[in-house]
Amino acid sequence: MNVPNDDETTEMHVERLLGRALNSFDLPDALVTRLDSALAHASSLHSSHHSAALHRTTYRHTYLLADGSSLTLWELVHNTGRDGHEQHELYVDETDVRLAASRLPAGFTEPEDDPAVDLDADLEWLGTLLARPPVPASPMYVPDDSADHARRVLRRAENEDRPGEAVAARLRGAFAHHIKQVFGRQCSVAGKDAGFTLYEHAFLLLDGSEMSVWEVEHTATPDGRHMCEVYEDEHTARDAMERRARVRGRVR
Repeated sequence: MNVPNDDETTEMHVERLLGRALNSFDLPDALVTRLDSALAHASSLHSSHHSAALHRTTYRHTYLLADGSSLTLWELVHNTGRDGHEQHELYVDETDVRLAASRLPAGFTEPEDDPAVDLDADLEWLGTLLARPPVPASPMYVPDDSADHARRVLRRAENEDRPGEAVAARLRGAFAHHIKQVFGRQCSVAGKDAGFTLYEHAFLLLDGSEMSVWEVEHTATPDGRHMCEVYEDEHTARDAMERRARVRGRVR
């Protein structure tokens, strides 16, 4: 494993990577501590997508540690922020970076000049939110700092009716988890772009039981910013998406 840049040590590379990532505070403390012992690193382009003025790129950074083990971080680089400047995000596993990439806008067409909006047509898709999907196959749980993943999911929830301490306490006993996207839609509501995505975060607990929380990510906010909400059951999460879209639809 070779250091890609002779002028940059592995220590400098780690500092630069963590320093530019918007979500570096989400990384587990134990992982950041392990990176302190990195001896060498290799970076490679994993995927790239360009659409009009938007772009997103994923890099894989692998480190050789002093104890002989290796550690991989996934970096998502995109320019979908409000100012169009390049933004960096870091993730521990490939699944998380794929989910993060899927949340980015793919590029929207401009709304038509005609201010008349047929809300009934715009909101037809909301009926699908209330339709129960087919019973899925049993999830394949992955043991990967699952309790810390649960903590981060609950911490980023902005809704007032998010799961409380009782749920957080149970999830501290999670030792494996599975993430699944169960709904995703980008649409025009009242002439404005909005995106809705629903994820199930399923956890396997130390007592052998299973538990899920449901994360809604959307841009149905007054300024179009990205917002996360977390609910204890799927029905409540789908109702929240419908409610958000209808409120946004009444905004003129």
